[in-house]
Amino acid sequence: MDLTSKLRLALCAALCCLLSACSVSYKFNGASIDYTKVKTIQIAEFPIRSSYVWGPMGPIFNNELKNQFADHTKLSQVKRNGDLKLEGEITKYEQRNKAVTADGYSAQTELSITVNVRFTNNKDHDKDFEQSFTAQQSYDSTLSLNSVQEDLVTQMVKDLVEQIFNKAVADW
Repeated sequence: MDLTSKLRLALCAALCCLLSACSVSYKFNGASIDYTKVKTIQIAEFPIRSSYVWGPMGPIFNNELKNQFADHTKLSQVKRNGDLKLEGEITKYEQRNKAVTADGYSAQTELSITVNVRFTNNKDHDKDFEQSFTAQQSYDSTLSLNSVQEDLVTQMVKDLVEQIFNKAVADW
């Protein structure tokens, strides 16, 4: 093998290592469920109990929560008597100033959603819990809430659903 061939082979090997190192990513989205014992989940609609409300937030949250369990588990969703049961309410939806400029004006506003969740595992009550989950997103205060609200709520809902899913069935 001549020097040029060795150089090409070494370059190819280095490039393969570099590309594989850059493209490896891992995201946990699986569940730790004993499907021999647990076959169904009952997910109640989460009503909005916050004093500040954005109408579409409830349906966005409820659909995303149901989709997460449908997409990442083998559980059948049932209307009642589920082996697992998720219920709760959206308790807070609020915005507050997060950062202030040197001249005293708000530079960043933080929007947050808090959801209270009651989880019942009818096959193992040691795994039952009631817990509040919160997600926040910030936006530039020069923007109106109406212009960013849908995107921010969608991002926060995904975060909340992931937190709830991990706590309920992923043993995280």
